Parts: sequence; structure tokens; C-alpha cells
Amino acid sequence: MKLKVVNNQGAATGKEVTLDKAVFGVEPNDHAIYLDVKQYLANQRQGTHKTKDKSEIKASTRKLKKQKGTGTARAGSAKSGIMIGGGRFHGPRPRDYSFKLNRKLKDVARRSALSYKAADKQITVLDAVAMDKASTKNYAALLSGLNLADNRSLLITADADNNATLSARNLPNAEVVTCDTLNTYSILKAKNLIITEEAVTKLTQNFKAN
Repeated sequence: MKLKVVNNQGAATGKEVTLDKAVFGVEPNDHAIYLDVKQYLANQRQGTHKTKDKSEIKASTRKLKKQKGTGTARAGSAKSGIMIGGGRFHGPRPRDYSFKLNRKLKDVARRSALSYKAADKQITVLDAVAMDKASTKNYAALLSGLNLADNRSLLITADADNNATLSARNLPNAEVVTCDTLNTYSILKAKNLIITEEAVTKLTQNFKAN
């Protein structure tokens, strides 16, 4: 698949890039995508949720009332979970939600996500970002020039671009990643992908090296 390369104003530069079928034209594997997204979201969870159980409550351990003859349910100490201020039954405990996936499976998932975007014609190739300073206004103008201001977009650069990252940070529908930090979740979350010409080459090289 060939795509025209555009500049920051959305005008054609006269250049074209060919998207490698091995990266942007594979048969999508939906289950691999599901597993990779599931892992990404699981790894974001802190797992610090915690409530106190009966053993962690500071209260008297005496039996509150006699076992029989009161006409109500039997009651133990004030630490019981049925008492106000008592411990919680089977409450959440700190845990690690993260899990590992095979590197090749994650590779298949990212190729599949990129192939979906290419098939839906949701990829724009940019010659260069060319931002000499961090400016949300300038980045918003770039999106407007590409007719993507109203869509959730993901800019993929070959290397870290601090100006672009800081500029997009205040825009709720914009995100910037590098080829090395690209993940399946971010690809699918975005409506449109903006890939720099240099990033297309690096992405292809990275995937073929795996």
C-alpha cells in the first residue's frame, strides 16, 4: 500500500511511502489483540486496594451479650464484621495484577492493530513534526491542518520528541509515542494514526528484526 506524504498543513509534499505488507498488511489476529490489551490494562492497575479485617481492628474482644435468651442473633466481639466499625468480611487485599505474554504474541498483536488501521485508511504519513518549541496551540493547528482536530489521534515518531509530547499533553484527544513505546492499546484507542516518514521506516525495521 502506498500513501502520500503530507506536511504540517496537510498539503502533499510530492513524496510517497510504501507500507510494508509484513507490518501493515497481515491477517489480523483478534485474540492476540485481546490478550495484549488485557495485559496492558492489567499492568496499569496499582493493586493497592486494602480494607481491614477482623484481626486488624482495635476494639474490645469481650462477648457483647449472652449467647441465648435475648431473642436476637448471637454476637461476638465488637470486631465482628456485622458491627459498626468492625472488620470487613473478605475485603480486597493488595495484589499484583500484571502478567507476562510471549514477545512474539505481542508482536503479532501490534501488527494486527496496524493492519486494521491501514485497511480502514486511518493512517496519515507526515514528513516531519518540525516543532521548535512546546506549544499546545501549534500542535492543535497541526491536527487542524490534517483534518484530525475532532478525532482521537496518535502521533508516532521515530525517536523521542519532547516538544511534541509536551504540546499534545493538554489535548484530551491527542497522544504522542515513539516506535519503541508503541503498544496495541494506544493504536486501537486512537481513531487516526499520524506516522512520521522516518517512523514508518523504523517501525518496519523493528518488526522485521523481531
